[in-house]
Amino acid sequence: MFLLYEYDIFWAFLIISSLIPILVFFISGVLAPISKGPEKLSSYESGIEPIGDAWLQFRIRYYMFALVFVVFDVETVFLYPWAMSFDVLGVSVFVEAFIFVLILIVGLVYAWRKGALEWS
Repeated sequence: MFLLYEYDIFWAFLIISSLIPILVFFISGVLAPISKGPEKLSSYESGIEPIGDAWLQFRIRYYMFALVFVVFDVETVFLYPWAMSFDVLGVSVFVEAFIFVLILIVGLVYAWRKGALEWS
């Protein structure tokens, strides 16, 4: 039987966690000073007049470099639990982790050969 009163803590947590961001945004909107001027509407607020357009095109190489970094950062997140519980899980998990690392090494070699790791 589904009893709603068993979920009182969940509903209280959900309501409180929803109200806190709403209240923070409302209070900051009421208390924050509003001063719109030409300096505030400028692209940069460093005191230097902006030169040219704010839209600049970046090379795709920078995005590829960041993507490769994220892939290997996520790799460490997956390998850490395997390393911490290696004595409990045994050799089969070691083989799976080894295959996982081999796939990532193949991806790294591919990205290296394509020039995705070249910064300039």
